[in-house]
Amino acid sequence: MKGNAPLVCWFQECRKEDVPLVGGKNSSLGELINAGIRVPPGFALTTHAYRQFIEQGKLSEKLMGLCDGIDDTDMQALEAASVEARRLIEETDLTYELEDSVAEYYRKLSNYCCMPATPVAVRSSATAEDLPDASFAGQQDTYLWIRGVDDVLNRVKTCISSLYTARAIAYRNKNKFKHHEVAISVGIQKMANSWTAGVMFTLNPSNGDRSSIVIDSNFGFGESVVSGEVTPDQFLVNKVSEEIMARTISCKEVCYTVDPITQTSIRSEVPAERQEVQSLLDHEIEELARMGKLIEKHYGRPMDVEWAVDKTVPSGGNIFILQARPETVWSARKTDPVSGGRKSALEHIVNSVMTGKRLQ
Repeated sequence: MKGNAPLVCWFQECRKEDVPLVGGKNSSLGELINAGIRVPPGFALTTHAYRQFIEQGKLSEKLMGLCDGIDDTDMQALEAASVEARRLIEETDLTYELEDSVAEYYRKLSNYCCMPATPVAVRSSATAEDLPDASFAGQQDTYLWIRGVDDVLNRVKTCISSLYTARAIAYRNKNKFKHHEVAISVGIQKMANSWTAGVMFTLNPSNGDRSSIVIDSNFGFGESVVSGEVTPDQFLVNKVSEEIMARTISCKEVCYTVDPITQTSIRSEVPAERQEVQSLLDHEIEELARMGKLIEKHYGRPMDVEWAVDKTVPSGGNIFILQARPETVWSARKTDPVSGGRKSALEHIVNSVMTGKRLQ
């Protein structure tokens, strides 16, 4: 992003190089949109706004005093520091300029979605999360199905304060990240009204096989899958032929969905007759796999992707990507060349014949 740092910006204005301004998650969403991947619209409160908020609230020294030097194994001290740090942040007012900016972008987003007070997900996006060599995923808060500008502003502030959860403080202390150098951006994204959602790895996470794609799914929002609260359905897809090679349909007892009365996200039981029904249709599995291949090709590495099938959008355009980050477990492992470093396929074949190795 060029020019003076804004307080707020649209996802489509972000690129992967904008991690310092909008964090890993929001920069990735912008990158995906500009790569032609289907992503729900939204905007980001930038780290420039975060730093302005911290500076004007005179919070920096207080936060450093609370968190620096705590033993990363002392859970009692970490929790006490977290409670006080989060209280300080949540009791500090956003500036009028910042409130007006968020309110105006939220109004425009609602107009774009043709829905007054459109439901949004409010997600943290820290500058040191979802990196190729470090994963801070899940350390900060996410709030689903938030409606109305007042609730959005409140959740923005609690998202900011989640930069100081006990787990996040411990992780930064353990890995020598300086607290004052880590900033947070907040993404405000139109909520996909999910019929089904889950995660997708563009390799097999159980053995690192890069010729496979693995998709986990459950009914409702993806939180039940991401948190590990249910055993999801799982589909193994051949990355080349896009053929579904294996499927495991689990008994899915709970899901997260929206309460039509209170308009809030709730945990509910899946009706008994649906618990063992396949939660993702075959043509949706194939489309997801194609989207996964495009994302992996764009980033040039295996990816960990969150997705949703929106039940209010017609089939063919109803699968959305909610987040994509580098896979960090198998990608970090060194792999040996299968040909032993020989230069050509012919050399490999000749050597196999000479040594009596079976050709497959």
